[in-house]
Amino acid sequence: MSFRISYAPPADDTLAKMGDGDAFRDAMARTLGREPYGHASTAVKRERDRREATVSGAIVLYYVSGSVLTVTVVRLVPLP
Repeated sequence: MSFRISYAPPADDTLAKMGDGDAFRDAMARTLGREPYGHASTAVKRERDRREATVSGAIVLYYVSGSVLTVTVVRLVPLP
C-alpha cells in the first residue's frame, strides 16, 4: 500500500526553491509514501496523524490521512 503525497502551497513554494526537487519527491515516495508512520518520524503534540520527519536534507511537517491514503506536506525546512 502506498500513500499519495500532496503539498500545501507553502511547502510547494519551498520545494520549488530547493535545488533538486525531483530527487526530493523521489525520496518522499520511497520513505513517507510507503510508511508515513515510520522513517523515524515523530508525532507532533501527541497527535498520531500530525508528524515530523527528516527526509533528504529537509525537515518535513505533514499530516497523514489513512482513510484516503494521503500524506499532506504542510511545511518544508531545508537544512543548511
